[in-house]
Amino acid sequence: MALGGYANRIAHIDLTQQSVNYQPIPEDWALKYIGARGLGVKYVFENGPQVEPLSPENILCFMNGPLTGSEANMSGRLAVVTKSPLTGTVTDSHHGGWSAARLRWAGFDGLIFKGKAPAPVYVYIHDEQVEIHDASNLWGKGVHEVVRHFQDLYGKKDLSVIAIGPAGENLVKFASWINENDRASGRGGTGAVGGSKNLKAIVIKAPKKLVKAADRAKWKKVQEVALAQIMDERVVTSPRKGGLSVYGTNVLMNMTNVIGGLPARNCQETAFGDQAELISGEHVKETILVNDPTCHACPVACKKEVEITEGPWKGLRMESLEYEPAWSFGANCGNSDAAAIAKCIDLCNDYGMDAIESGNILATYMEATQRGYTNGDGGIQWGDTMKMVELLHKTARREGIGNQMAEGVKRLAAYFGHPEIAMEVKGQSVPAYDPRGIKGMGLGYATSNRGACHLRGYTPAAEVIGNVLGPSTISDPLAWKGKGEMNVIFQNVHTVTDCLDVCKFATFAESMESFAAQYEAITGVPSSPEHLLKVGERVYNLERYYNNLAGLREGSDYLPERFTKEASTMPGSMGHVCELDQMLEEYYACRGWVNGVVPESKLKELEII
Repeated sequence: MALGGYANRIAHIDLTQQSVNYQPIPEDWALKYIGARGLGVKYVFENGPQVEPLSPENILCFMNGPLTGSEANMSGRLAVVTKSPLTGTVTDSHHGGWSAARLRWAGFDGLIFKGKAPAPVYVYIHDEQVEIHDASNLWGKGVHEVVRHFQDLYGKKDLSVIAIGPAGENLVKFASWINENDRASGRGGTGAVGGSKNLKAIVIKAPKKLVKAADRAKWKKVQEVALAQIMDERVVTSPRKGGLSVYGTNVLMNMTNVIGGLPARNCQETAFGDQAELISGEHVKETILVNDPTCHACPVACKKEVEITEGPWKGLRMESLEYEPAWSFGANCGNSDAAAIAKCIDLCNDYGMDAIESGNILATYMEATQRGYTNGDGGIQWGDTMKMVELLHKTARREGIGNQMAEGVKRLAAYFGHPEIAMEVKGQSVPAYDPRGIKGMGLGYATSNRGACHLRGYTPAAEVIGNVLGPSTISDPLAWKGKGEMNVIFQNVHTVTDCLDVCKFATFAESMESFAAQYEAITGVPSSPEHLLKVGERVYNLERYYNNLAGLREGSDYLPERFTKEASTMPGSMGHVCELDQMLEEYYACRGWVNGVVPESKLKELEII
């Protein structure tokens, strides 16, 4: 394959046979699906949608995009793609830091695992080679200890480690892959797929070797434009000045709270009142912030490292107190103790569990306790931080009630006999935006191909933050009309960035013209915004087609009735419900789908079949 930006090398690793086969990327696949999420989904699709997620036949892909490891802004993202044990859908979950760049510098566009090792293993990647080694001595260890082990073994310099913890080993349905910077491929249970294969870690040793553009002169010009857009003091990404850089993602806590879009106490309420300030990015910066780490090629530095100096978790230093887990362990659990939130997030990072799902699990159990649904299985009161920590241990270890919690909120609520208290879509918990106060996000949850998710199409960029994709996308968060088209736009845009693979925060500043120019300069492939958006549409439809074939058809795009029937009682969204049915009708018309199913005509139009 002659395209620039690619190593044109995928390692196919058969863990059953303990063998590695190196193959190029089919050029037509690269042109149609680009890389990272898109290519990963294509490989998963070709492996078959009927595969059992935790079987040896399922594949587990770690994929880069053509911008990964280059000078492109925020190009340090790695996509982990597989069939999810939590949702039964295709899923992709991305993480930052340096592991993606180092994988590319080691000479790979991706790693694809299949089979099951007879005993725990890790793979060591360096100089265009993959080695399989025994990891029996690391089985049962937390991610942090595993990272230290490999840093001692191979040296810390130029080293990345991506590992599962005990949660992945114990097949917790929302187990995650975590790297040496505590960056998580959090959602969808990709870590459980690793555990089912006896794959403990991926270790990458690679010095910096920036990817060269096919057209270096053009690249220099387009990169100057892109960097100027990121640095613009008027946008949220502006280093040391924009809200995302100064306060991190948790700048959103007060913003969503004031408009009645912050779910609280398992989404029974749409705001957390004055307590939201105590877990906000502003409060964290004033009280416990100690550092602003960043990722490869990122001037924004949105990560927020904190240190606890008093109380039961005194001495804890961790990153990062992000908005989503600060909400899931905070407002959604009726908890305003930022130190306890830090402890919960750190436990999730070490055990290798999705912090969003973990907080929702606790909140579901809290509501079951509140309503007397616990079947004699004890219980937990709102805001009981010591019990929260105890239950996270039990969940990762599948001890007692933790064995039910490890199955996810949908199965936990069903275990209690009350599925209505599970705030989920397709089996995955909702993130930190209440659909009654931010209605576009409600439609986004329902139509996400990987279950409830804010990152498939981040409509709060227009509904809460403001002008991101242009004036035509600024929208009243309480209006439902037009949100179908808006979601299609945002979903296609974010699919593109996931294929390149760059951080979604780049879209807060950079234009589609900029992304197209960067893609063209680095690969040599003529491009335009229309071309990239067509790729985004193709990948989104391929995912939907996979899900349709896997059995998710009409009626799979839903919201919990709490959002559609129980009106908000909080200021900012008082009296509102989420008008999902009306928005779905508009959305399906824009997508060309029939009640959530991709018709053959659309598949042919997009050259999927």
